[in-house]
Amino acid sequence: MHKLKIKVPLSVPKNKRNEFQLNYEMLTNYSGRLFLIAGDQKVEHLNADFVGPKISPEDQSPEHLFKIAAASQGGVLATHLGLIAQYGSDYPDTPYLVKLNGKTNIGRNELKDSSHLWWTVEDVIKFKKESNLKIVGIGYTLYLGGQYEAEMLATVAQALYQAHQAGLTTLLWVYPRGPKINEENIHTIAGGAGIASALGSDFVKIKYPYAAKNKLATAQKFREATKAAGRTKVVCVGGQQRPVKLLLDDLARQIKISKTNGLAMGRNLHQRSLTEATRLTAALGSIIFHDQSAAEAYKIYNRKNKLSVQSRGRFLGLF
Repeated sequence: MHKLKIKVPLSVPKNKRNEFQLNYEMLTNYSGRLFLIAGDQKVEHLNADFVGPKISPEDQSPEHLFKIAAASQGGVLATHLGLIAQYGSDYPDTPYLVKLNGKTNIGRNELKDSSHLWWTVEDVIKFKKESNLKIVGIGYTLYLGGQYEAEMLATVAQALYQAHQAGLTTLLWVYPRGPKINEENIHTIAGGAGIASALGSDFVKIKYPYAAKNKLATAQKFREATKAAGRTKVVCVGGQQRPVKLLLDDLARQIKISKTNGLAMGRNLHQRSLTEATRLTAALGSIIFHDQSAAEAYKIYNRKNKLSVQSRGRFLGLF
């Protein structure tokens, strides 16, 4: 397999550049693009995203996230260290990104200070060595516009720098939040992407205005965000659950027109059964990693070949 050509940030010491290179390659499936499976919603949305009439019963178990990631074609599971500690030994071939902060959706968001790290970068490094898991990076959610913005910026700046010093990759969730802030405004979203660049993050996860009526014009306008991010690569949130064909069309436009570098998907993926989620990851991966068209990806999704998914030698499913 050819070594991926990347520009290693100067915040990565010379003696850690090879480790950073390897982590970046695992993070991006050797492509430079990221397919992030978001598992931090176990905290962010409590059980609302995991139980319901249109949600697969399989989603009630946290292990469902790990099964999907293991069966995905190039996906990275981003979740909190506690879940990785409980299930990671059964899925040692999956790359993991450790989410360092979080908050629940109980109460008023503007009153919550989620700036504090639940685990330090040193904790992550120690856990990686002792568990021997593929911990490739760290993640942090940054809210802009609130009373705790300064604390979050200072905390994450240090965490990102420390991660790079250790050869780990970094990803920021950046969301402008607060009174009179339009979270769907591309100009505002682009500003958040620019902050991720100023902080030196390798990737940034930002919102995308999926509800906009003119899809082509929106994708073109979204170039403002990817340009503002500079060398920090942009991935968009998956958004609310919607038909697969529409989902694939949106992703193809983001990558080809908006010039994003992948996708982050949570409920739109894990609320499905493992069988369907696996078909969907194959379709998404074909666009992200192989530049397939949305039409070709939809054909891949509709294939019903038998697939075997293994975890340390035991079958998770045959479908």
